[in-house]
Amino acid sequence: MALASINPTKLTAWNKLKSLFEKEKSNTILHHFKNEPNRVDDFSVQFDELLVDFSKHRISKKTLDTLIELAKEAGLQKAIQDYFEGTPINKTEERAVLHTALRNFDKKSNIKIDGKPVYTSVMQTLQQIEKFSDALHHGNWKGYSGKPITDVVNIGIGGSDLGPNMVVDALKYYHTQINTHFVSNVDGDHVLESIKHLNPETTLCLVVSKSFTTQETLNNANTIRSWFLKHTTQDQIHKHFAAVSANVHKANEFGIASENIFPMWDWVGGRFSLWSAAGLSIACAVGFKNFKALLEGAEAMDEHFKTTDFSENIPTIIALIGIWYTNFYEAESEAIIPYTQYLQKLASYLQQASMESNGKSVDRFGKNVNYQTGSIVWGEPGTNSQHAFFQLMHQGTKLIPADFIGFKNSLHGNEKHHDLLMANFFAQTEALLKGKSIEEVTQELKAQGKTQNQILALLPFKVFEGNRPTTTILGKKLSPRSLGMLIAMYEHKIFVQGVIWNIYSYDQWGVELGKQLANAILDDFKTKDYSKHDASTARLLDIYQKS
Repeated sequence: MALASINPTKLTAWNKLKSLFEKEKSNTILHHFKNEPNRVDDFSVQFDELLVDFSKHRISKKTLDTLIELAKEAGLQKAIQDYFEGTPINKTEERAVLHTALRNFDKKSNIKIDGKPVYTSVMQTLQQIEKFSDALHHGNWKGYSGKPITDVVNIGIGGSDLGPNMVVDALKYYHTQINTHFVSNVDGDHVLESIKHLNPETTLCLVVSKSFTTQETLNNANTIRSWFLKHTTQDQIHKHFAAVSANVHKANEFGIASENIFPMWDWVGGRFSLWSAAGLSIACAVGFKNFKALLEGAEAMDEHFKTTDFSENIPTIIALIGIWYTNFYEAESEAIIPYTQYLQKLASYLQQASMESNGKSVDRFGKNVNYQTGSIVWGEPGTNSQHAFFQLMHQGTKLIPADFIGFKNSLHGNEKHHDLLMANFFAQTEALLKGKSIEEVTQELKAQGKTQNQILALLPFKVFEGNRPTTTILGKKLSPRSLGMLIAMYEHKIFVQGVIWNIYSYDQWGVELGKQLANAILDDFKTKDYSKHDASTARLLDIYQKS
């Protein structure tokens, strides 16, 4: 059985929401605070290390309750069950979606794929990851000259790069002596720039490709292998390469020993694979103990999502609020603003996770949708972003719901810096909420000694309307466990929205066309026949070839 196909616009709750929107759209967030004395308690959830406050949104308690009705009508509870139990909800590829099984440490798990226990395969792979990373950290893995490995290069693209890259960067505070690098873009300058300061004697490469035929990844791997072969011989390559792949034969042909090939499973989508052996670079960077803590944090959020009533269920609530803005307010984007430099790559990671999943215009009936799906995800760390795009968020014409992510404790313990950082964190959500009224601006300008005419001239430019929505996510400190919870929270948000929008979130056919055309153009470079292309592309190809 796949997910049920239910057009959300036909549901009773959807139509109730349309009526509520017309009644409430002129009400400000401050209006809701005034009329709902328990709003802060009703609109916040404390789970484990995370407090999620969603009270600063353009939504009443009645509307939130109706959104929860929508989730129930759309069959979310059954969908969650199917999601965790391995039902092939990725219908167009006839696959289960079981990245949650990668962080399930419950020995009683009895999920099977093709008759094989998933738990057993996952635990065996984790043991392989532990053995591999321990050998590096203890200096037992030697290169061709007998020197211990000091640098690991992850060669992948998309989900084989973005997730591990983001996590390794986020957990920099917890790094071991192994330096970790990432090569993704097929741009040769990027590849050579990444390795030019590395020592081939002490460098190990991880090739992450399910098919071991991914064009970008294999080109990059071959370029780096050629770099090694300037210093050593092919029979030494196995000391400097490992692979994460389902194609053992191809990896062996490349020169990788079978014992250093880690599995990739069809039931794990690339953009959700950092929890698997595709996250081997994470274990290399921070050690297996911290890698396991990352998984355990995600597992805690999985359990919360799976068992908690929708009224207290963090991923469900943030997903429903997103639907409120996308489908009723017609907001086009959402911003992710972490107030920690460690999470500088989080927005990029969530771009792929969300936009590749829910960027669909065909529903589960195979018909074009007549409502918006997906959202443009973007963002940068605060406080840098305050000096960049916050002007648009405060006074622009776009409605941009934003998630503010902060932590009570800094990792290095500099309280002065952290207090300044967090003062900005709290101030920005309050400023976006309250704005600055005509009266406040007038008093401020009077105090500056401005004349009445000067005040009248400046007023329109200095007034902030406020009423800009934000979610505040406040953790204790950034740790492998809290990061695991945070990532899993967003994964489940994506799932909930896909269920309600009646789309298949776990295929990505839109990625394929460009790849096919790129291969065709490579052939055209040889023949110099561009006649089958449109006039613009043909002319550009001709100019490129003549340069």
